[in-house]
Amino acid sequence: MSTLLLCLFITLILPYLAKAPVAYAMAKFDGYDNHHPRAQQAQLTGFGARALAAHQNAFESLLVFSVACLTVIATNNVSEAVVTMAITHVLARVVYHVLYIADLSSLRSLSWFVAVGCSIGIFWQAL
Repeated sequence: MSTLLLCLFITLILPYLAKAPVAYAMAKFDGYDNHHPRAQQAQLTGFGARALAAHQNAFESLLVFSVACLTVIATNNVSEAVVTMAITHVLARVVYHVLYIADLSSLRSLSWFVAVGCSIGIFWQAL
């Protein structure tokens, strides 16, 4: 169970870690506009736009993964398969972020499918 909770914690902080490349891109784009950061983010292109999309997607993924993990915990169905899928999810999400920033779209999509598949698989274990 502790490994599953650790994976949940890592997934919880990933969106905030994913903000670093966005902040870097914003700083290079006329300096970081802390008064209107979302307006500035909307103007980002290339690397900055991809970093922002990866950052936003990390929040989207967090919701699905969290629900799956909490459901399997609540139904007392944590197993080695669940833990393996949770670890795979975390790794796939980290790889996803790197591939998004590197503009490797096909591999990024594959990584996304692996992560989503793991979340669905974890939830399935609760049934």
